[in-house]
Amino acid sequence: MTHATGQLLSLGSLAPGRDLDAYVQTVNAIPILTAEEEKSLAERFYYQNDLEAARRLVLAHLRFVVHLARGYNGYGLPQADLIQEGNVGLMKAVKRFNPEVGVRLVSFAVHWIKAEMHEFILRNWRIVKVATTKAQRKMFFNLRSAKKRLGWLSADEAKAVANDLGVSPEVVTQMEGRLAAHDVSFDVDSDDDDDALMAPAQYLQAEGADPAELVANEEWWSDSASRLHDALAALDDRSRDILESRWLTDDKATLHELAERYGVSAERIRQLEANALKKLKAAMASDDALIA
Repeated sequence: MTHATGQLLSLGSLAPGRDLDAYVQTVNAIPILTAEEEKSLAERFYYQNDLEAARRLVLAHLRFVVHLARGYNGYGLPQADLIQEGNVGLMKAVKRFNPEVGVRLVSFAVHWIKAEMHEFILRNWRIVKVATTKAQRKMFFNLRSAKKRLGWLSADEAKAVANDLGVSPEVVTQMEGRLAAHDVSFDVDSDDDDDALMAPAQYLQAEGADPAELVANEEWWSDSASRLHDALAALDDRSRDILESRWLTDDKATLHELAERYGVSAERIRQLEANALKKLKAAMASDDALIA
């Protein structure tokens, strides 16, 4: 790289923008480093934290990012965005590259570049993520590659792919279904005439989802509980205990158990219960009348 070229080029100015062809031409014009030049720059950055050396290492490998990005054309995502994400991976690789390991930077960086591209694809390919675990991500990219050659997988093909990837055929079939699915907008514009695929909002209704109805129901239950508490408090202790034991507990008492507790007959307990219920209903009804 000439001194003039080094002055003109910077990482910021080489971000892929609207004119992707011009960007590709620019990065392809940057000279490839020899093994000796690369090692010297890598050592300067690794041992001396020379940022100029790191910049030159990144610039010299931008063409490699473009090459890798072309392999992901089938995902329907902008090439410029894929390249930008790959450039982030390249810079991470340069930061972690140890020149003493004895490999070229391009061999070390391919993992970091692809990792950033994969993450970008999985974040943006669908609204609903199709792969969240490490195993699912590996399955996602490998299965898409296999399906380009095979189309829909037969049982034998799914088994073969599963053997290659070290998973069960059921996992392959499940991921194939995720790949074949598509996002559906929950709602559509009122003037959208495309009825080929009805939006879920047009036929799915959440029961009780009306905010006004939810608030009204909550207030009704709160008010009813408060009035019930006041009505129970107005009863005498024995009548209140009978009602609570018979109606307001999970382990409900029988008439005979209450009769034994109070030393009266079961029939007397039934009469006390009926009178207490009558008083309770009368108190609740009077409260309703006052509210009305």
